[in-house]
Amino acid sequence: MPTVAPRKATAPPAPAPTEPGGAKRRKPVSHRKFVVGFLVPFGLLFVAMYLAPIGYAIVESLYTVKRSGLGLGPSTTEFAGLDNFARVFSDDAFLTAIGRVLLFGAVQVPVMLGLALLLALLLDSTVVRFPGFFRIAYFIPFALPVVVSALLWSFLYSPGSSPYQKLFALVGLSIDFTGSDTVLWSLANIVTWAWTGYNMLIIYSALQALPEDIYEAARLDGASGRQIAWRIKIPLVRPAITLTAVMSVIGTLQLYNEPAIVKHIAPAIDSKYTPLMLAQTAGLENSDYNFAAAVSVVLALGTFLVSFLILRFARRKAV
Repeated sequence: MPTVAPRKATAPPAPAPTEPGGAKRRKPVSHRKFVVGFLVPFGLLFVAMYLAPIGYAIVESLYTVKRSGLGLGPSTTEFAGLDNFARVFSDDAFLTAIGRVLLFGAVQVPVMLGLALLLALLLDSTVVRFPGFFRIAYFIPFALPVVVSALLWSFLYSPGSSPYQKLFALVGLSIDFTGSDTVLWSLANIVTWAWTGYNMLIIYSALQALPEDIYEAARLDGASGRQIAWRIKIPLVRPAITLTAVMSVIGTLQLYNEPAIVKHIAPAIDSKYTPLMLAQTAGLENSDYNFAAAVSVVLALGTFLVSFLILRFARRKAV
């Protein structure tokens, strides 16, 4: 009778690993897909809305459009090299506009950041009651659209409706807020009023992130509140101040919205008052798109250079 070999006992399948609570442990999920999923949409928008316009402006700035027959013949696009950039730096309107915004920034940016720093230090101190209310109050001007802010201040500056002119007239003063000598500082007041609260919140957030132990140690050493603010708080929030300075300088060189609105009541503001207004006038009104592109490229490079110098100076001061 044939014999049947006994089957070898097979070990039962190992149970799935479980967590202490009894639930099955999940396999680790690779985060690469999530990273790619977040980066691809941003990368596409960055290329389409930022890099592509810059590249197109650079290419357009290297060409020029020529017309024959006293401008009545067909136009031809020719390679111009750096001729458009030579036109930019020899254009009196551009040089005047650049000088105007540089003067604007040299006065307005330090005043605005000084006010923002002062308000942030006051809100961070223990002497101010209801700091939440004041944070919202200081931030409200920034929450308003720029057009609304400019229209509001245009009403306050208008010679026919300005309540400020009536108040000054009571003491024998006559101030034209839209005159050629004062309109630049009227614009500086609008920008300061709108952006001080925004910069204040950035500096105030940096102050809130500082540990309280530093202040306690300084008080034990006999430091006053003013000494703590000057020697401890301000040096420690220098990166936040640098950030607000860079953003303010970029905004100054790109000044457009406020003068474009106020020019309707201020004859001193023309269509070439700032570099961006000059570029828009050259492109939309004069159809000189190549010159407008050259102005935009010069303005972008200048903004990058000034921002780089500010960051370099702040880094050297920190060391």
